[in-house]
Amino acid sequence: MCTMQLHLYVPAELGEQIRRRAAARGLTVSRYLAELVQRDVGGGWPEHYFEEVVGAWKGEPLKRPEQGVVERRDEL
Repeated sequence: MCTMQLHLYVPAELGEQIRRRAAARGLTVSRYLAELVQRDVGGGWPEHYFEEVVGAWKGEPLKRPEQGVVERRDEL
């Protein structure tokens, strides 16, 4: 796999939040950011998405209530 090094600047408060989240996951900041970019830019569904998210509901079947009439609003 060919890799590319990127540099970015973020506000200090955001940088600290990124550092804490990376540490909480046991990752370096670089690896954490690489995973975020891969997920958001890489395309496709995350690994095991359908098994863990879509098919994970364990409660009563969801029912959509009647939607009613759409309110008419003045145009801007």
